[in-house]
Amino acid sequence: MAVNKIDLSSFNLNNLDKSDWPTYRFDEIAQNISERVDPNNTDLEVYIGLEHIDSESLHIKRFGTPDDVNGQKLKFYKGDIIFGRRRAYQRKAGIATCDGFCSAHALVLRANPEIIDPSLFPFFLHSDLFMDRAIDISVGSLSPTINWGTLKHQQFRLPPRELHEELANLLWSATDQSESNKNLKSTIEKAHKIQRESLLQNVKDGVPVKLGDISKLQGGGTFKSKDATNEGVKWLKIANVGFNEIKWEDESFLPVNFKETYESLVLNEGDIVMALTRPILGDLLKVARITEKDEGALLNQRVGRVIISGAIEPSFLYEHLRSRSFLVAMKKALQGTDPPNISNKMYENYIVQLPSNKAQKEILIKLELLNDLLPFAESKIDSIKNVKSSISNKVF
Repeated sequence: MAVNKIDLSSFNLNNLDKSDWPTYRFDEIAQNISERVDPNNTDLEVYIGLEHIDSESLHIKRFGTPDDVNGQKLKFYKGDIIFGRRRAYQRKAGIATCDGFCSAHALVLRANPEIIDPSLFPFFLHSDLFMDRAIDISVGSLSPTINWGTLKHQQFRLPPRELHEELANLLWSATDQSESNKNLKSTIEKAHKIQRESLLQNVKDGVPVKLGDISKLQGGGTFKSKDATNEGVKWLKIANVGFNEIKWEDESFLPVNFKETYESLVLNEGDIVMALTRPILGDLLKVARITEKDEGALLNQRVGRVIISGAIEPSFLYEHLRSRSFLVAMKKALQGTDPPNISNKMYENYIVQLPSNKAQKEILIKLELLNDLLPFAESKIDSIKNVKSSISNKVF
């Protein structure tokens, strides 16, 4: 579906007359594929759970195997859409690139080509029109879920069938450009990782120093679910800490007066935080820095804040904590612990080669040269995302 560039010239998207556009029930637009699979008795090799589908992405880049799961699952075929019917607000709907089976917490959807072009169907599912409706009809408070019996009766207005191919070309063009910029971002991050390891492991005139001699971990507060409010002070939980980022998808709040009561746990811009329980996700350690949008949040238990007490640049220490060497050391130290918890002792015993402050800054400058390219790639990704959203919201 690749197209060289986005061309909006043939559409007046700002003045679309939808008054005579046809309306269809969802079960006319798409078929619900409900074939069952027993993971213990199948030749299929690919399992896709909701954890393998990225929010707001058409592409499924991860998968599991039959050994990962038990119980009845749903079969999908190449080209089907796997839509997360549980927690629809996460906006998970990805295209299957092969045959396999998926979580029963998903719907396997297949476009009716007489009503909607299969190449346009994934964008319809990612539109605000569809996703907002999906959220509205979800039932349950703890884990809101969509029932096919309700979804199939929902009615949606669609563009005339003769426009579908050209609209799909526009949206696939934007998607292709977005993927190119995501690949660029990934390449920059990999280059940064390689250079980081080289610079940190080949420090000239460095002195071996234990982290405990130059810093310590501050634990968070034991806040409880009954303390939570609908608004107030952000509550930084372990689920919010990713690799090199704070994620607020699971956002919780504490009463405003807690900020004064627990003043020592208020996070400031530039602080380094680390997940202490189950700290490793895949091949990454969950460690991040607090940005302007994160500051003021309260630190929860099982998350540690790094307090620097020696002659080390905060950014230089942060690079060490994101390094492969630190990850490997923590993995080794965590072996046999259940659940895996980074203790103060594990952290404090890690040894870094500490050069002079001048040398630290020189290393950071070299790393920043690559870091400076990331905002360019990210701005391109955001820009194209906005184009896709604009097109989608105007035609659906």
